Amino acid sequence: SEHPLAAALIAAAGDPARFSVSESHNAPGQGVEALLDGRRMRVGRPDYVAALAAEPLPDLDDEASTAIALGDDQGLLAIIYLRDSLREDAAEMVAALRALGVGVEIVSGDRAAPVAATARALGEIPWRADQSPEQKLAYVRELQQQGQRIAMIGDGINDAPVLAGADVSLAVGSGTHVAQASADMLLMSARLMPLAEAVRVARRTTTVIKQNLIWALVYNIVAIPVAAAGVVAPWMAALGMSISSLIVVMNALRLR
Repeated sequence: SEHPLAAALIAAAGDPARFSVSESHNAPGQGVEALLDGRRMRVGRPDYVAALAAEPLPDLDDEASTAIALGDDQGLLAIIYLRDSLREDAAEMVAALRALGVGVEIVSGDRAAPVAATARALGEIPWRADQSPEQKLAYVRELQQQGQRIAMIGDGINDAPVLAGADVSLAVGSGTHVAQASADMLLMSARLMPLAEAVRVARRTTTVIKQNLIWALVYNIVAIPVAAAGVVAPWMAALGMSISSLIVVMNALRLR
């Protein structure tokens, strides 16, 4: 699996023992099922794993962590608890986006408790938990129908559909290949603040483009009739056009 949690488990295990794996099947938003040395097993969400043995889901001890279960057709074998850590500048990035008037929300496939804890750490932002890839995409469609423009940031295989459906999508460089292929842009830096800076630059660029278009329109409305009427000499008209172009270029250079 290319899921970030799978990568974390593999990294923690070091050099795991090799098994004969066959009939591997990835269930988006749920987990992975496969034959392991001829034994059918599942790893992923506890409810998904427990369903293989048709047994009730046990109480989870650590509600604030993400629970990953391992089991076979006889029942659960293990539950691993993983606690997310925020990127160093995540809260700063959220605050910067909010200051720019950009709404920020978490839509996650994780359980409610860890998602709520993350939302609190980021400044009490709205959140949705236990969302399947289809539910994430449906929520984005709902917001788009309300006239909102949606930018999606994701890194997992479960984010691929909603990355493709958002107006603008960005995948984290350390994410899965599927997520990267579905996104419009790729964030190679470990820092998140460039996202807020990108919004600022985009808005300034739009403002400068509008200023240049207005200047060009006004100049041509005034200059073309004057030049056509012979009020100014040809060399003066040529000089005026050059000065107009220079003004446009100098205005655009303010973006540097």
